[in-house]
Amino acid sequence: MVFLRMRSAHFIRASLVALALPAPHAARAQTPILLAPGEASFTTFIRSIPIGTEQVTISRNADGWTIASTGRLAPPIDVVARRLEVRYNADWHPIEFTFDGTLRGQTQTVHTLFEGGRATSDVFANNQSAQKVDTIDPSALVVMANNFFGPYEAVAARLKTAAAGTDIPVYGPAQLSFAIRVGESSAAPIQTTARLINARRTQITLMLPGAPLDGELWTDESGRMIRFSVIAQSLDVVRDDVAAVSSRSVSISRPNDEPAKIPANGFILAGTLSRPLQTSTTAKVLPAVVLVGGSGPTDRDGLAFGIPLLGQVAGAIADAGFIVVRYDKRGIGQSGGRAESAGLADYAEDARAAVKWLSNRKDVDKKRIVVIGHSEGGAVALIAASKDKSIAAVGLLSTNGVTGAELVLAQQAHQLDRLKLSAEERQAKVDLQKKIHEAVLTGKGWEALPKEVVRRQVDNPEFQSILANDPAKVLPEVRQPILIVQGELDTQVEPSNADTLDALAKRRKHAPAVEIIKVPGVNHLLVPATTGEVEEYGSLKDKTVSPAVTRAIVTWLKKTLSAAP
Repeated sequence: MVFLRMRSAHFIRASLVALALPAPHAARAQTPILLAPGEASFTTFIRSIPIGTEQVTISRNADGWTIASTGRLAPPIDVVARRLEVRYNADWHPIEFTFDGTLRGQTQTVHTLFEGGRATSDVFANNQSAQKVDTIDPSALVVMANNFFGPYEAVAARLKTAAAGTDIPVYGPAQLSFAIRVGESSAAPIQTTARLINARRTQITLMLPGAPLDGELWTDESGRMIRFSVIAQSLDVVRDDVAAVSSRSVSISRPNDEPAKIPANGFILAGTLSRPLQTSTTAKVLPAVVLVGGSGPTDRDGLAFGIPLLGQVAGAIADAGFIVVRYDKRGIGQSGGRAESAGLADYAEDARAAVKWLSNRKDVDKKRIVVIGHSEGGAVALIAASKDKSIAAVGLLSTNGVTGAELVLAQQAHQLDRLKLSAEERQAKVDLQKKIHEAVLTGKGWEALPKEVVRRQVDNPEFQSILANDPAKVLPEVRQPILIVQGELDTQVEPSNADTLDALAKRRKHAPAVEIIKVPGVNHLLVPATTGEVEEYGSLKDKTVSPAVTRAIVTWLKKTLSAAP
């Protein structure tokens, strides 16, 4: 992980923090940039695990602007910012930078003055003092600090006027140089318990030497930062009102969507119910669909890399005359429950709860309720259908046909094929992965694994159940018709998985109808792609689920349920 590697100087070594001379076409303020003064609290997450907090204050006086913060990152990083302050003049040119804190208990201080095109830094670290002088162009320069993100408020300020393609130069005392390249912006409303924040999400690229990193910076109506994310490093810095489980991103909506509160096992699943915009006057009840999201912290829209996969699929199905419900995974978004103690069987019970909730509605035909799952959600849908005969049919989108352990090894093999490794290096990585699987499934052998294996990331009910899941054992108990949809460019779940599922489904006794649809040019997220590789997701221009996918689903639903409106 690039962010959190140690160095002997003041800051933790991080490629996000750097000194930058102005890049070509650097951003220049054309109009006054204003921010709303005030305080905000942020939580820093790595792989959805909170690792630190930061309290940020922006103030303004006759001399200009001050961004100040205090914060802490937990051990083993163990960094404390007692005082972090960046002062700018009224035109947002830097005047002074101050850091006073500790790294693993050792005092670290930096004081930088900006004057006459020079930045003069006095640094105290490792019980040694040093001075560094850099030549800079202060125009539109943003001053940063490593691993503390309050200073990104200055980037947020510039995004109010910076056009796509603009480069914002970044300076961090005694660090490297890079620029932040501004990408496209889009509306990204966020619903909190207090209000709807009309947020904007701007794509940014950290132009690090030889290794650019794509990220996102979210701002509220006043231009204040509410979220900073770097996808490749699973880093999220989120303002507390947005980080609350009661908040959610409204990535997609339809005119007659309504909130859904689904009673589950001791908690409530929060979701969205979508209805057709127009229904036949003779149709008192309608067939319905439950959508189930994939692995990880999946919200009701299935939002990944700017693609609201479930939200888009729900809209297409509702437009075709069906009622559709989708929900935040337990412990995610506005849903209750605890994700850390849940496996596939638990998520299947959540899907069954949604089916039961729909069957109790007067506008739903309880004999025509279908469950459709994407990726891991397909496995969940199969388990739910095997236990609940009230489910009329099952749809599997980008779903594995082999065991979870085999799927993970196949994904690893695909990545290894793209690396220049010797046969010995390759085999060592495969052997290590197999040992991890054995430890996760049996609870034995953890002591033989290297320290870099982070046990809490893999030794949990969800990953255990994924590895153990075997469609060959579940499918014989699934008596419902099945749809299998697979993108031919899927590199996470290879297209051969669809053929395996098809064969397993047709092997069932008195097998109901099975339909398999392979869609050319479509990746794991069901959108058009060039390579299908995961690295491509963030740069895809078309963020719309392929119409070929939604047509296949709708056609199958109408045929299977005999419910064409």
